[in-house]
Amino acid sequence: MNRKFFFSVLTLTIFALSLALHAGSVKTETVSYPSGSDTISGYLVQPEGGGKHPALIVIHEWWGLNDWVKEQTQKYAGQGYVALAVDLYRGKVATTPDDAHILMRGLADDRGLRDLQAAFSYLSSRPDVDAAKIGSVGWCMGGGWSIKLAEDQPRLAACVVNYGSLPSDPAIIAKIHAPVEGNFGADDKGIPPTDVRAFEAAMKAAGKSTDIKIYDGAGHAYQNPNNTQGFRPEAAADSAQRISAFFQKYLR
Repeated sequence: MNRKFFFSVLTLTIFALSLALHAGSVKTETVSYPSGSDTISGYLVQPEGGGKHPALIVIHEWWGLNDWVKEQTQKYAGQGYVALAVDLYRGKVATTPDDAHILMRGLADDRGLRDLQAAFSYLSSRPDVDAAKIGSVGWCMGGGWSIKLAEDQPRLAACVVNYGSLPSDPAIIAKIHAPVEGNFGADDKGIPPTDVRAFEAAMKAAGKSTDIKIYDGAGHAYQNPNNTQGFRPEAAADSAQRISAFFQKYLR
């Protein structure tokens, strides 16, 4: 076994064990809050300790709010964030690509953005949240929604996009105020490196803060171990470290 691969697997294993040990010291619950005329729910995980904390809006893949996304939400709470996983599908979770495609196609842009803005407002209103330090992170479809929230919410303090679709229109780029980190796979057919570099160039031309990394040998959804054929543990471990450092820099 390649030494780098071995240590990447070891790092992920240690992380999984630490997450399991920490699960008992964070508080998990399903919360409800208004989104327009609707009442929607999300998976909230609170960290240890009193006072105000930075917060994260966690945005699921096209599968929906499943166990993997909840695990990521617990991980971020373990790092000291009040973490809220939004449920853009309103309780539905896909188990096949066909079902996921149907759910994703059925999510209207205006409703999805309204639900994300509602999550931002909900977190801002909580007494345990520092409203000036709220970030977003998403994967796949959720990565695209993460950058859409950054376009629409000027008070968002940090944005992470993991292999999500990106804008390149200067008029849209101009609306982004939050620093953006992006993690992508060089072999991703849906979000090709050319699109990623176009976004990066547009951000830099507009004087925006951006940190992009494209991983050789990785395709779409390389961070999710449930993607058995496409999971890349070394790239996933590096991305996790980059995301933690990014939020530490801009939200702590």
